[in-house]
Amino acid sequence: MLQKLFIRNYAIIESVEIEFSDKLNIITGETGAGKSILVGALGLILGERADSSVLFNATQKCIVEGSFFIGGRSDLQKILQQNDLDADEEIVIRREVASTGKSRAFINDTPVTLSRLKQFTSLLVDLHQQFDTLELGDSDFQREVIDALAAHTPLLKQYQEAYAQYSATQKSLASAKEQQASSNKELDYYTFLYTELEDAQWKENELETLDAELKLLGNAENIKSVLDKISYQLNEGEQPLVQQLKGVSNQLQSLHDFHEAIPGLVQRLQSAQIELRDITDEIEHINTGVRFDEERIQVVSDRLALGYKLLKKHGVQTTNELLVIQSNLQQQLDKVLNLDTEVAGLGKKAAAQLLHAQQLAQTLTANRQKQAAPLEKKTEKLLAQVGMPNARIKITISPADLNSTGGDAIEFLFDANRSNRFEPLRKVASGGELSRLMLCIKSLVAASVQLPTLIFDEIDTGISGEAARQVGIIMKDLGQSHQVIAITHQPQIAAKADAHFFVYKNEKDKKINTRIKLLSAEERVDTVAQMLSGKKPTASALENAREMMGR
Repeated sequence: MLQKLFIRNYAIIESVEIEFSDKLNIITGETGAGKSILVGALGLILGERADSSVLFNATQKCIVEGSFFIGGRSDLQKILQQNDLDADEEIVIRREVASTGKSRAFINDTPVTLSRLKQFTSLLVDLHQQFDTLELGDSDFQREVIDALAAHTPLLKQYQEAYAQYSATQKSLASAKEQQASSNKELDYYTFLYTELEDAQWKENELETLDAELKLLGNAENIKSVLDKISYQLNEGEQPLVQQLKGVSNQLQSLHDFHEAIPGLVQRLQSAQIELRDITDEIEHINTGVRFDEERIQVVSDRLALGYKLLKKHGVQTTNELLVIQSNLQQQLDKVLNLDTEVAGLGKKAAAQLLHAQQLAQTLTANRQKQAAPLEKKTEKLLAQVGMPNARIKITISPADLNSTGGDAIEFLFDANRSNRFEPLRKVASGGELSRLMLCIKSLVAASVQLPTLIFDEIDTGISGEAARQVGIIMKDLGQSHQVIAITHQPQIAAKADAHFFVYKNEKDKKINTRIKLLSAEERVDTVAQMLSGKKPTASALENAREMMGR
């Protein structure tokens, strides 16, 4: 609810402050006094664009500030919290326009962008002007009207969750199929590479080991010759080194008692003798194992040739890198096989989710269809009351592709003159017709949905008398459960006000500026009487005004 509106330095408004009722607020005044300027100023805090041309005084900035009471509305509190804004029961929205034309917007003194301001204030204020036909002709709004009357918000939420799950599964399925198609193109190639490596049955470090073995086999004769010679020198011959070292050790042993260092040296010589004997044995063992094997050389050479070919093919240097490539290829092949299983599983899951969503959508459709005829009947009755006795409305609900709101295409069709030629609202209804139709529809859904503050800017153009009185009655009823602000020229509507504001011009320092005041009970009678009969109302006009106001 809009509690207070403050405007300074806007158009011909120097400074005004208005405190609104939570019911039906009526704004009247002479033509040109600035009534619609108030709506323009309000548009600034609703996110409309502005420039320096709106300034009353070009040297000062313009400020428009609105105080709104939102109470415990969870949707608004949630948006405030999501945007790191203070979530109080009362919020203040302010718009400033500098002399340079630059503007800034604030919610609870926190700067916000215009797009964020629009998003938030759209939930606070529904500004309906005479030629603002977009909302009523919008298919989403038409569906929301039907859904509000059907009172199936929980069902709609359940459907939307089911549809979101189906959509997510469909997206995953499409992605899996795309991967599957891409993988299948390369499946044969990956299979060939993997089979080639698997058939080779490489072991860790095998090529490096084979390379060392080939070097050994290729030099076997030379190695054996050298090892034979060393073995002979160590253990055979006329003076074997092992025996010489033993003799030296025995000679030094004879000096054991003559010097304290001798025993240690003897022990070291004995250790060297043992080590030399072990070396001799190891050399003989190696020599026994080394032999020239032409057949083995061929086997190793062939194995190395295959290995070097594969190393070059895959651009790596070692056997272990080949094994890593083989493992990666195995994983890729497994993934392709798993994709087949995944695609089948996702397809089955999507089919089940689609069936569930379709069942919920069918229930939504049935609920919506039940509301169409009653809404047509009630709307036509109200249209007759507001001066459109020949107007007819038809609501069509036809099948559509499943989407986030169900499987229905909803269209409001209109026939202004009982011609039986129904056309979409946006094509055939005039501004005045649309305005009154919007009022009728909103009054019907008001009890079923939490509407924001409703602002009607001169939607009564082109009507008078009983039709205007009926518009006033509808607004009065609407104001019992929602805040309504209406600018009007019709005394029949003004008479229904819970709070009546009068806009007038005032001259100050040779400048005309707009002022506004809340009328007292007697001032209201006088103002309504003037709207009936002119500047100086007659006694009968005053009496008529009191009667219209129920006084």
